[in-house]
Amino acid sequence: MARRHRREEEDAAIDMTPMLDIVFIMLIFFIVTTSFVKEAGIQVDKPKSDQSSKPPKNSNIFIAISENGDIWMDKRMVDVERVQANLEKMLAEQPSEAVIVQADKEAKHGKVMKVMDQIKAAGIDKIVVAGKK
Repeated sequence: MARRHRREEEDAAIDMTPMLDIVFIMLIFFIVTTSFVKEAGIQVDKPKSDQSSKPPKNSNIFIAISENGDIWMDKRMVDVERVQANLEKMLAEQPSEAVIVQADKEAKHGKVMKVMDQIKAAGIDKIVVAGKK
């Protein structure tokens, strides 16, 4: 009698292996299909634009310029001279066809132009300047 009871307990166990396989396959699928966006790290008050359009789909690198001239990339502040090197490193990790510049409406025009020159020097020809509608 004791033998029969033990045998029923073994048969009643649920095999979790197929479910775990499916969960791991789904996890790998979501990791592979996710696109990662390199945000600038600060919020800027962008100038208003009536003719603004949506940024390109394959643009995942943001550079923000604050009103006092601070430049932010990948959630950290950088010097204008280091924009090209940081951008080349980010492009090596994840290629992008465009870079989005988010400049505050009070940012100096000269600082924005220096950043755009550094972007061009890094090999990016398409620069999108973000505005708000």
